Amino acid sequence: MSAFPGTIVIGTRGSALARWQSAEVARLLRVAHPGLEVSEKILVTAGDRVQTGPVIDLGGKGVWVKEIEDALTAGDVDLAVHSMKDVPAELAPGLAIVAVPTRADARDAIVSRAQSGSAKLADLPPGSRVGTSSLRRVCQIRAMRNDLAIDILRGNVDTRLRKVAEGVVDAAVLACAGLDRLGFSARIAERLDEDRMLPAIGQGALALEARAGDARVVSLCRALSDATAEITTTAERALLAGLGVGCRTPVAGHATLTGDRLTVAGLIGRPDASEMIRETMIGAASESAAMGAELARRLLARGGDRILRELDGSA
Repeated sequence: MSAFPGTIVIGTRGSALARWQSAEVARLLRVAHPGLEVSEKILVTAGDRVQTGPVIDLGGKGVWVKEIEDALTAGDVDLAVHSMKDVPAELAPGLAIVAVPTRADARDAIVSRAQSGSAKLADLPPGSRVGTSSLRRVCQIRAMRNDLAIDILRGNVDTRLRKVAEGVVDAAVLACAGLDRLGFSARIAERLDEDRMLPAIGQGALALEARAGDARVVSLCRALSDATAEITTTAERALLAGLGVGCRTPVAGHATLTGDRLTVAGLIGRPDASEMIRETMIGAASESAAMGAELARRLLARGGDRILRELDGSA
């Protein structure tokens, strides 16, 4: 849509975190391409319009990106900046993830109000209310602490932090990346290692989405790409695509890169934590997509397909 090569319009949601992410990408683009003009267009998604109930009731992950993808397809914006964990496995026709910048902390965090906000998950008294709208988090929290009560907690990062402070819930589980990016690191009581709480697929990463045929924008964005982030998210998104899941099933996945060796872990579970299937693969970084797809096959073969059929009806 740009009238001349020196302009890019970024489409973004209006939340504080989305605006931060958009502004950071704009800053990086200006640094990489001096003289480039970058502006922002705020778009309201279905997920923004409805702030009650779990995301599964709104139609799944696509509720955070559809309107932005529509604007990309129509040429109203040149580039979309998403939280990778919000991006469905299948993009709108003609669109592509063209770059993944350096990834932030992919772990989940406990934010609590007990003991001046310092209570870790193990410190919460039995019956404490823990807020989240993620079935992935519900499943894994219940596996660790089945004596806690889980409350549906939606809203932007600052809204959820306020609900913890006001006592609506005793604690909440949020992504470390969002808290760090918005300057709320001090509110974190505990960062949960991946062995205890496997993150959402793509958590901590940003997805730069553009029209696949827009060579100018693709070229400009490639300067922001981070090889490690792209390898790990490629494996994770191949896992997501292989599982073919909706949002009614707790699914997690995370990849780490050490040298040229890639480790990919995946999980399928039930919301009540009565069944959890976890699998890990180690292989060459060059085989990231194939590893993610193979991990999906292994999880399904171990009973994940049965869980998907019973909970989601999508497999």
